[in-house]
Amino acid sequence: QVQLVESGGGLVQAGGSLRLSCAASGLSFNNYAMGWFRQAPGKERNFVAAISRTGDTTLYADSVRERFTISRDNAKNTAYLQMNSLEPEDTGVYYCAAGAQRSIRTNPYYWGQGTQVTVSS
Repeated sequence: QVQLVESGGGLVQAGGSLRLSCAASGLSFNNYAMGWFRQAPGKERNFVAAISRTGDTTLYADSVRERFTISRDNAKNTAYLQMNSLEPEDTGVYYCAAGAQRSIRTNPYYWGQGTQVTVSS
């Protein structure tokens, strides 16, 4: 059974930083692209960032580019999202996802349960 378990969320002041982790099990981790998505209160879940299977290619939503960094450690079956210069608009539940490289942004195969990130002004 595939499991994606996010951790690292919490409450932070604007301008602060958080690092999210996504521990994967039950799948061949290095065969999947990984992505992060977020859902703000009352809004749809949106794409944040994605990384290729080998980690050599990354994609970001315009709103987080230059502030967030996605990475992965295939030896640890873990993906990360380093979030710097956080803004109140970054508040939401952050979800980790795994999927095919060609469709990770739009149609991931697997989802985690999410971790709450709250940025206070």
